[in-house]
Amino acid sequence: MTELLLLRHGKAYRDESIEDAARPLKDRGKRDAQRVGAWLAQQGIEPDLVVTSPAERALVTAEKCCKAMGRGVAGLRREPGLYGADLDDLVALVGACAPGVRRLMLVGHNPGLELLLRHLVGDAVTDAGARLMPTAGLAHLAFDGDWRSLQAKGARLLDLRHPRQLPDGFPYPDRHGSERRERPAYYYRQSAVVPYRVSTAGLEFLIVRSSRRRHWVVPKGIIEPGFSPQLSAEKEALEEAGVEGRVLADAIGEYRYPKWGAECAVSVYPMRVDRELADDEWRESHRGRQWVSPETAASLLKQVELRDIVMALAQSLARSNDS
Repeated sequence: MTELLLLRHGKAYRDESIEDAARPLKDRGKRDAQRVGAWLAQQGIEPDLVVTSPAERALVTAEKCCKAMGRGVAGLRREPGLYGADLDDLVALVGACAPGVRRLMLVGHNPGLELLLRHLVGDAVTDAGARLMPTAGLAHLAFDGDWRSLQAKGARLLDLRHPRQLPDGFPYPDRHGSERRERPAYYYRQSAVVPYRVSTAGLEFLIVRSSRRRHWVVPKGIIEPGFSPQLSAEKEALEEAGVEGRVLADAIGEYRYPKWGAECAVSVYPMRVDRELADDEWRESHRGRQWVSPETAASLLKQVELRDIVMALAQSLARSNDS
């Protein structure tokens, strides 16, 4: 059996000042995309291949959905032809799918997706005036044979899922978990990095302002599916602090803090800085950053638990330099 999943992009902003292809998702659209992904994983019907329109609202829908399924986005395929595709375009795209793909997901737009759905299942959807695929609507089809053999009215409609029909919250700690949380499970596992250097002033740590510039922090972020804690920490160091370097393999500590109705666990890694980007290269230069002594860093950081980790790292590095 060959299966086709059709997912319309999530709810997006309508703003005449923004080019249509660049319209971003609303928070509701992001959550709905994640709920679709979590539901697909729970049902055990994850696609082998996800092909998405490159329009911002479709691309982010596809990314959020994939991550909530517990998979990375490295295998996500952008297909320019999906943006503005008509029925003939979509039929041709599906027919050209590789034979080894048994379950394909298309993430795109209306009216194309609804036209394709009606074309493939015929009388299984009878109300010509009904909105079959609202934003974040999902259709699940199956047929016998390969992609090239798919014909009009040749598919069976297995499910037509409105986002309002999906469960509230997300299973934790994995797809089989009975606990439900406000965000997908991977949000609650994070990594942070303490960037350091040895200058003429001695050992120094780099601290940055929080996103709203209310307090001092070190770079930290969610460990997204497909990333190791170290790679995630390295990514956050580049984005939030504008520095590159080598993140050590072993964490130097862990702390927890409350967020999204539960606790997030943060593994902390040291990183020796090799390069500091200029402000015009640094993606989040609005934050501001500062090189300070370990003692000053410990006194300024918001997280109390992080202060002890920073001082322990300073002592460890001092011992390494002395030996």
